[in-house]
Amino acid sequence: MNNFEKYNTALQHIHSLKIPEGYEIEIITLEQAAGLTSGYNQEMKRSDAKYKVYLHQDTYILNNNFIHDILSLFNRYPKLGMLGMVGAKTVPNGVWWNSKLVYGAVYYTPKGKKNIGILANRPVNGDYEEVLAIDGLIMVTQYDLPWREDLFQGWHFYDVSQSLEFKKAGYVVGVPKQIRPWCLHATGTMNLTGYEENRIIFVENYKEYL
Repeated sequence: MNNFEKYNTALQHIHSLKIPEGYEIEIITLEQAAGLTSGYNQEMKRSDAKYKVYLHQDTYILNNNFIHDILSLFNRYPKLGMLGMVGAKTVPNGVWWNSKLVYGAVYYTPKGKKNIGILANRPVNGDYEEVLAIDGLIMVTQYDLPWREDLFQGWHFYDVSQSLEFKKAGYVVGVPKQIRPWCLHATGTMNLTGYEENRIIFVENYKEYL
């Protein structure tokens, strides 16, 4: 977390969620992390929750029934290890958005917070669509697997590598069916510093999936 305005907006949306009976939420804030893999490993170990939601400070959950809908999917499909709002069935040269088989949707703000667009891809027809990798704007798990901080120390490829770690462990990664996008990603400009170096590391370590 390094932007209080976005962080507080994300919190407001979290506090607006309907909490199913018998459940409670715990909010853990990641601050001053060297990278997302190390930070997520640290926070994963701090919580004994079975279900964990890893989200960016600029990801706002709009679906008030988000927790109920996620729990329903996880309870019906025990092999479903992780869910994201957007994902792809292939990751050509490590870049999932270059896939011709991208599923899911999300609202986003490519030109500033007052200009909301929709990033819509192939529709999900069943309860969820199995994909090879999901985007890291929000990643929801029902099992804990180590994030690959031994390979990725910065801000890139934590999401695609974790997706493939779930696949290697025998779990399914999926994108849920959304009538309307469940999340808004207040993106702005992407920081691609270190992206290419990490892409090469990814390709070298996960070439069997490419």
